[in-house]
Amino acid sequence: MQAPSGEHRQHDQARAHPQPGAPADDAEPRDDRSDRSERNLGLSLTDLVCFAHVAEAGDTPVTAGDLATRAHVTTGAVTGILNRLERGGFVHRRPDPADRRRVHVTAVPAAAERVRAVFGPYHQLLTESLAGHSPDEIALIAGWLDRAVELTRRYVEESC
Repeated sequence: MQAPSGEHRQHDQARAHPQPGAPADDAEPRDDRSDRSERNLGLSLTDLVCFAHVAEAGDTPVTAGDLATRAHVTTGAVTGILNRLERGGFVHRRPDPADRRRVHVTAVPAAAERVRAVFGPYHQLLTESLAGHSPDEIALIAGWLDRAVELTRRYVEESC
């Protein structure tokens, strides 16, 4: 049997002689990781973008092709995204009754609430940051952002 490494010896010593105020071994450590894990939705940015498009549609089903167009990904990529979203309980997928090759996607209401709970505070911060701007200034900012997104999309499509 090998002697414990320096790291293990330090851990063993810390267990034998805990620092004042340190949690007991059987106590659950209190740090912000548990708070972050509660907020973490387990979605990639692209998954989140696609879910946002589905959630914005409300009760109106969205097709995989619509999502591919709106998220600027291939239909093959959307299949993987929808698999993850469905596995995570974010969306329902149902075959199109008129064309069984197509699927209709709707958001699970409880999942939409979870996403709102995570991003609602961020939305509020954005709203507050724009509160001091005139409608013309907001239009200017929005126009610049739209152009920047389009420029980025084109650059990625052509260069990456």
